[in-house]
Amino acid sequence: MSYRIEIDSFTCVGFGECAKTTPAVFRLDEFANQSSVVDAGGDPENVLLAAQACPVSAISLYDETGRRVFGAG
Repeated sequence: MSYRIEIDSFTCVGFGECAKTTPAVFRLDEFANQSSVVDAGGDPENVLLAAQACPVSAISLYDETGRRVFGAG
């Protein structure tokens, strides 16, 4: 299983916890203070941990059917 990952650009303020937790999936652009997805095919367990680590809840995860499995919204 893999997740479709969305980062809310209005909520993300660049803490970078996602990139620290799963650097193969997330990258922090320190200039823009925004995280982005570089490889959505990462280990689902690590992707979930990274989303949970976000202190402002800017990351949402969706399963193959489009159902949100983590995140606000």
